[in-house]
Amino acid sequence: MVACAQALQVEPLPALADNYIWLLHDGTCAWVVDPGEAAVVQEALARRGLALQGILITHHHGDHTGGVATLQAASGCRVIGPAAEPLPVAAEPVGDGDELELLGRRWRVLAVPGHTRGHVAYVNDPVPGDARRWLFCGDTLFAAGCGRLFEGTPAQMLASLERLAVLPADTLVCCAHEYTLANLRFAAAVEPDNPHLPAVRAEAEARRARGEPTLPSTMASERAVNPFLRTREPGVRAALRRQGLQPLETDADHFAALRRWKDGFR
Repeated sequence: MVACAQALQVEPLPALADNYIWLLHDGTCAWVVDPGEAAVVQEALARRGLALQGILITHHHGDHTGGVATLQAASGCRVIGPAAEPLPVAAEPVGDGDELELLGRRWRVLAVPGHTRGHVAYVNDPVPGDARRWLFCGDTLFAAGCGRLFEGTPAQMLASLERLAVLPADTLVCCAHEYTLANLRFAAAVEPDNPHLPAVRAEAEARRARGEPTLPSTMASERAVNPFLRTREPGVRAALRRQGLQPLETDADHFAALRRWKDGFR
Protein backbone atom coordinates (compact mmCIF):
# COMPACT_ATOMS: atom_id res chain seq x y z
CA MET A 1 0.00 0.00 0.00
CA VAL A 2 1.25 3.51 -0.84
CA ALA A 3 2.11 5.56 2.26
CA CYS A 4 0.36 8.92 2.14
CA ALA A 5 1.49 12.28 3.45
CA GLN A 6 -0.79 14.72 5.29
CA ALA A 7 -0.80 18.14 3.56
CA LEU A 8 -4.02 18.34 1.56
CA GLN A 9 -4.02 20.08 -1.81
CA VAL A 10 -7.22 20.68 -3.77
CA GLU A 11 -7.30 21.64 -7.46
CA PRO A 12 -10.07 22.08 -10.03
CA LEU A 13 -9.42 20.24 -13.29
CA PRO A 14 -11.34 21.78 -16.23
CA ALA A 15 -13.26 19.13 -18.16
CA LEU A 16 -15.89 18.83 -20.88
CA ALA A 17 -17.50 22.19 -21.76
CA ASP A 18 -17.62 23.88 -18.36
CA ASN A 19 -17.18 21.19 -15.69
CA TYR A 20 -14.62 20.99 -12.94
CA ILE A 21 -13.35 17.67 -11.64
CA TRP A 22 -11.91 18.26 -8.18
CA LEU A 23 -8.54 16.65 -7.47
CA LEU A 24 -7.58 16.13 -3.83
CA HIS A 25 -4.09 14.93 -3.04
CA ASP A 26 -1.25 15.00 -0.54
CA GLY A 27 1.60 14.77 -3.04
CA THR A 28 1.39 10.98 -3.12
CA CYS A 29 -2.21 9.79 -2.95
CA ALA A 30 -5.23 11.25 -4.72
CA TRP A 31 -9.01 11.24 -4.79
CA VAL A 32 -11.20 12.90 -7.40
CA VAL A 33 -14.72 14.24 -7.15
CA ASP A 34 -17.22 13.83 -10.00
CA PRO A 35 -14.92 12.75 -12.85
CA GLY A 36 -17.00 13.42 -15.94
CA GLU A 37 -14.16 12.19 -18.12
CA ALA A 38 -11.14 10.01 -17.45
CA ALA A 39 -8.37 11.44 -19.66
CA VAL A 40 -8.18 14.76 -17.79
CA VAL A 41 -7.73 12.93 -14.50
CA GLN A 42 -5.20 10.44 -15.85
CA GLU A 43 -3.08 13.23 -17.31
CA ALA A 44 -3.15 15.18 -14.02
CA LEU A 45 -2.21 12.09 -12.00
CA ALA A 46 0.68 11.26 -14.31
CA ARG A 47 1.98 14.83 -14.35
CA ARG A 48 2.00 15.00 -10.54
CA GLY A 49 3.10 11.41 -9.90
CA LEU A 50 -0.02 10.56 -7.90
CA ALA A 51 -1.70 7.22 -7.15
CA LEU A 52 -5.47 7.33 -7.42
CA GLN A 53 -7.02 5.93 -4.27
CA GLY A 54 -10.64 6.72 -4.89
CA ILE A 55 -13.53 8.62 -6.42
CA LEU A 56 -16.32 10.55 -4.73
CA ILE A 57 -19.58 11.01 -6.64
CA THR A 58 -22.22 13.60 -5.73
CA HIS A 59 -24.95 12.52 -8.18
CA HIS A 60 -25.60 10.32 -11.17
CA HIS A 61 -25.51 12.70 -14.18
CA GLY A 62 -23.12 11.65 -16.92
CA ASP A 63 -21.02 14.80 -16.83
CA HIS A 64 -20.12 13.81 -13.25
CA THR A 65 -19.71 10.06 -13.75
CA GLY A 66 -18.57 9.55 -17.35
CA GLY A 67 -14.98 8.76 -16.41
CA VAL A 68 -15.64 6.61 -13.36
CA ALA A 69 -15.57 3.17 -15.00
CA THR A 70 -12.35 3.85 -16.91
CA LEU A 71 -10.57 5.25 -13.88
CA GLN A 72 -11.64 2.39 -11.66
CA ALA A 73 -10.62 -0.22 -14.23
CA ALA A 74 -7.19 1.38 -14.67
CA SER A 75 -6.41 1.85 -10.98
CA GLY A 76 -8.62 -0.47 -8.95
CA CYS A 77 -9.56 2.54 -6.86
CA ARG A 78 -12.50 2.79 -4.47
CA VAL A 79 -15.70 4.45 -5.68
CA ILE A 80 -18.03 6.08 -3.16
CA GLY A 81 -21.38 7.53 -4.15
CA PRO A 82 -24.93 8.28 -3.03
CA ALA A 83 -26.95 5.20 -2.13
CA ALA A 84 -30.10 6.60 -3.71
CA GLU A 85 -28.64 7.31 -7.16
CA PRO A 86 -28.23 5.02 -10.20
CA LEU A 87 -24.45 4.98 -10.74
CA PRO A 88 -22.50 3.53 -13.68
CA VAL A 89 -20.41 1.17 -11.51
CA ALA A 90 -20.88 -0.61 -8.21
CA ALA A 91 -20.02 1.94 -5.53
CA GLU A 92 -19.71 2.01 -1.76
CA PRO A 93 -23.09 3.56 -0.90
CA VAL A 94 -23.26 6.55 1.42
CA GLY A 95 -26.09 8.65 2.76
CA ASP A 96 -26.81 11.50 5.08
CA GLY A 97 -24.71 11.51 8.23
CA ASP A 98 -22.15 8.95 7.07
CA GLU A 99 -18.50 9.70 7.79
CA LEU A 100 -15.43 8.86 5.74
CA GLU A 101 -11.71 8.89 6.53
CA LEU A 102 -9.85 10.08 3.43
CA LEU A 103 -6.39 11.62 3.04
CA GLY A 104 -5.95 12.04 6.78
CA ARG A 105 -9.26 13.86 7.27
CA ARG A 106 -12.78 13.06 8.32
CA TRP A 107 -15.47 13.85 5.76
CA ARG A 108 -19.18 14.06 6.44
CA VAL A 109 -21.87 13.19 3.91
CA LEU A 110 -24.79 15.60 3.61
CA ALA A 111 -28.00 14.74 1.74
CA VAL A 112 -28.84 17.70 -0.52
CA PRO A 113 -31.68 16.61 -2.82
CA GLY A 114 -33.28 18.90 -5.37
CA HIS A 115 -31.14 18.79 -8.50
CA THR A 116 -31.51 15.01 -8.31
CA ARG A 117 -33.37 12.98 -5.73
CA GLY A 118 -30.32 11.38 -4.13
CA HIS A 119 -27.70 14.15 -4.48
CA VAL A 120 -25.11 14.33 -1.69
CA ALA A 121 -22.32 16.69 -0.71
CA TYR A 122 -19.08 16.07 1.15
CA VAL A 123 -17.47 18.38 3.71
CA ASN A 124 -14.37 17.81 5.83
CA ASP A 125 -13.59 18.66 9.41
CA PRO A 126 -10.44 20.78 9.87
CA VAL A 127 -7.37 19.18 11.44
CA PRO A 128 -4.61 20.68 13.60
CA GLY A 129 -2.42 22.83 11.39
CA ASP A 130 -4.98 23.07 8.57
CA ALA A 131 -8.21 24.92 9.33
CA ARG A 132 -9.54 24.77 5.77
CA ARG A 133 -12.99 23.30 5.28
CA TRP A 134 -13.79 22.07 1.75
CA LEU A 135 -17.34 21.53 0.51
CA PHE A 136 -17.88 19.43 -2.63
CA CYS A 137 -21.47 20.17 -3.55
CA GLY A 138 -21.80 19.01 -7.16
CA ASP A 139 -24.71 20.76 -8.84
CA THR A 140 -26.66 21.78 -5.73
CA LEU A 141 -24.92 25.06 -4.88
CA PHE A 142 -23.03 27.08 -7.49
CA ALA A 143 -21.09 30.29 -7.08
CA ALA A 144 -23.92 32.87 -7.08
CA GLY A 145 -26.43 30.23 -8.18
CA CYS A 146 -27.88 26.76 -7.77
CA GLY A 147 -28.71 23.76 -9.90
CA ARG A 148 -31.87 23.25 -11.89
CA LEU A 149 -34.60 21.11 -10.37
CA PHE A 150 -34.52 18.03 -12.59
CA GLU A 151 -35.86 15.52 -10.07
CA GLY A 152 -36.55 17.23 -6.76
CA THR A 153 -38.99 19.84 -5.53
CA PRO A 154 -38.47 23.53 -4.75
CA ALA A 155 -38.97 22.76 -1.06
CA GLN A 156 -36.26 20.09 -1.18
CA MET A 157 -33.76 22.34 -2.95
CA LEU A 158 -34.45 25.26 -0.63
CA ALA A 159 -33.89 23.03 2.39
CA SER A 160 -30.68 21.66 0.87
CA LEU A 161 -29.30 25.12 0.15
CA GLU A 162 -30.19 26.37 3.59
CA ARG A 163 -28.46 23.36 5.08
CA LEU A 164 -25.27 24.26 3.24
CA ALA A 165 -25.61 27.98 3.98
CA VAL A 166 -25.14 27.44 7.73
CA LEU A 167 -21.67 25.97 7.24
CA PRO A 168 -18.90 28.25 8.55
CA ALA A 169 -18.26 31.43 6.59
CA ASP A 170 -14.76 30.34 5.53
CA THR A 171 -15.98 27.05 4.02
CA LEU A 172 -14.52 26.71 0.52
CA VAL A 173 -17.35 26.01 -1.92
CA CYS A 174 -16.19 23.60 -4.63
CA CYS A 175 -19.02 23.26 -7.11
CA ALA A 176 -18.81 21.47 -10.42
CA HIS A 177 -19.37 24.10 -13.14
CA GLU A 178 -17.91 27.41 -14.32
CA TYR A 179 -21.20 29.30 -14.27
CA THR A 180 -20.10 32.17 -12.04
CA LEU A 181 -20.23 35.15 -14.40
CA ALA A 182 -23.63 34.20 -15.80
CA ASN A 183 -24.93 33.66 -12.28
CA LEU A 184 -23.62 37.03 -11.14
CA ARG A 185 -25.41 38.74 -14.01
CA PHE A 186 -28.65 37.22 -12.78
CA ALA A 187 -27.84 38.14 -9.18
CA ALA A 188 -27.41 41.77 -10.29
CA ALA A 189 -30.81 41.67 -12.00
CA VAL A 190 -32.39 40.42 -8.78
CA GLU A 191 -30.53 42.73 -6.38
CA PRO A 192 -29.06 45.64 -8.38
CA ASP A 193 -28.27 47.53 -5.18
CA ASN A 194 -26.49 44.67 -3.39
CA PRO A 195 -23.28 46.37 -2.20
CA HIS A 196 -21.24 43.16 -2.30
CA LEU A 197 -21.87 42.30 -5.94
CA PRO A 198 -19.50 44.72 -7.73
CA ALA A 199 -16.36 43.47 -5.97
CA VAL A 200 -17.31 39.80 -6.35
CA ARG A 201 -18.07 40.28 -10.04
CA ALA A 202 -14.86 42.25 -10.66
CA GLU A 203 -12.78 39.52 -9.06
CA ALA A 204 -14.52 36.79 -11.07
CA GLU A 205 -14.03 38.71 -14.31
CA ALA A 206 -10.34 39.23 -13.51
CA ARG A 207 -9.84 35.54 -12.84
CA ARG A 208 -11.48 34.53 -16.08
CA ALA A 209 -9.43 37.11 -18.00
CA ARG A 210 -6.32 35.41 -16.63
CA GLY A 211 -7.66 32.01 -17.67
CA GLU A 212 -8.22 30.96 -14.05
CA PRO A 213 -11.23 29.28 -12.43
CA THR A 214 -13.52 31.48 -10.38
CA LEU A 215 -13.70 28.66 -7.82
CA PRO A 216 -13.67 27.85 -5.04
CA SER A 217 -16.02 30.44 -3.63
CA THR A 218 -16.61 30.86 0.10
CA MET A 219 -19.78 30.45 2.07
CA ALA A 220 -19.44 34.04 3.27
CA SER A 221 -19.48 35.26 -0.33
CA GLU A 222 -22.43 33.04 -1.21
CA ARG A 223 -24.49 34.31 1.70
CA ALA A 224 -23.72 37.86 0.58
CA VAL A 225 -24.48 37.61 -3.15
CA ASN A 226 -26.21 34.35 -4.07
CA PRO A 227 -29.91 35.13 -4.60
CA PHE A 228 -30.87 31.49 -3.98
CA LEU A 229 -29.51 31.80 -0.43
CA ARG A 230 -31.26 35.14 -0.03
CA THR A 231 -34.87 34.32 -0.95
CA ARG A 232 -36.13 35.70 2.37
CA GLU A 233 -34.45 39.08 1.83
CA PRO A 234 -36.97 41.90 1.29
CA GLY A 235 -35.17 43.09 -1.84
CA VAL A 236 -35.33 39.64 -3.44
CA ARG A 237 -39.01 39.28 -2.66
CA ALA A 238 -39.74 42.73 -4.03
CA ALA A 239 -37.91 41.82 -7.25
CA LEU A 240 -40.04 38.68 -7.59
CA ARG A 241 -43.22 40.70 -7.19
CA ARG A 242 -42.06 43.10 -9.89
CA GLN A 243 -41.56 40.12 -12.22
CA GLY A 244 -45.16 39.08 -11.63
CA LEU A 245 -44.13 35.53 -10.72
CA GLN A 246 -46.93 33.80 -8.84
CA PRO A 247 -47.84 32.30 -6.45
CA LEU A 248 -45.75 33.88 -3.70
CA GLU A 249 -47.10 32.57 -0.42
CA THR A 250 -44.62 30.15 1.17
CA ASP A 251 -40.83 30.25 1.30
CA ALA A 252 -40.80 27.41 -1.24
CA ASP A 253 -43.07 29.45 -3.54
CA HIS A 254 -40.59 32.31 -3.50
CA PHE A 255 -37.71 29.97 -4.20
CA ALA A 256 -39.60 28.29 -7.05
CA ALA A 257 -40.41 31.67 -8.61
CA LEU A 258 -36.76 32.72 -8.43
CA ARG A 259 -35.68 29.47 -10.05
CA ARG A 260 -38.22 29.91 -12.86
CA TRP A 261 -36.93 33.44 -13.46
CA LYS A 262 -33.37 32.16 -13.66
CA ASP A 263 -34.37 29.33 -16.01
CA GLY A 264 -35.56 31.89 -18.57
CA PHE A 265 -32.94 34.57 -17.89
CA ARG A 266 -30.65 35.57 -20.76
